[in-house]
Amino acid sequence: MSAAKITWCVLVALALTLVPASASATDAAPAAPHWRWPTSPPAAVLHPFLAPPGPYAAGHRGVDFAAAPGDVVLAPADAVVQFAGVVVDRPVVTLRVDEHVLVSFEPVTATADTGTMLTAGHALGTVARGGHCDGVCLHVGVRVDGEYVSPMLYFAGIPPAVLLPLQ
Repeated sequence: MSAAKITWCVLVALALTLVPASASATDAAPAAPHWRWPTSPPAAVLHPFLAPPGPYAAGHRGVDFAAAPGDVVLAPADAVVQFAGVVVDRPVVTLRVDEHVLVSFEPVTATADTGTMLTAGHALGTVARGGHCDGVCLHVGVRVDGEYVSPMLYFAGIPPAVLLPLQ
C-alpha cells in the first residue's frame, strides 16, 4: 500500500473518531425508512422523483404510485393532518410527520379533517381525479424543512445505501 493511500486512510479514520457521538448522518437526514406504503403493496411506481436543478426549475417533486379513483390512501407514519382541501384543480391532503417533515398526497379526497392525529396505516382519504395523475396514480411528495426529497427514502422495503471499502 502506498504512503499516500495509508495517509488518506489514517485521516479518514481520524476524522470519523473525532465526530461527536451525538452527531451522525441521521441527524442531518430524516431517520425514516420505516414508513408504510400509502396504497396496498406492492406499490408500482409509474413516475419516480426527479429533483429539479434549482428551486424554480422543472422537475417531478414526488413519486407517482399506480392507483385508481376510490382506492384507499393510508397514512404512512403517525402524523397530523396539516391541510385537506383543493389546490388549483385537485384535492390534496398534507400530513405533518414531525417539525421537519411534511408529506402530501394528490389527488386525494380527505376522510380525515385538518388537525386530526392519524396513526400509521389509518385511512386519510381516497384517490380522486385531477392534476397530472387524473385517474391513474397517486402522487406523493415529501418536504424536509421546505425542500423536496425523494419519498422513496422513507418507505419500508427500500434498502439503505451502504458504502463499501475500495478493495
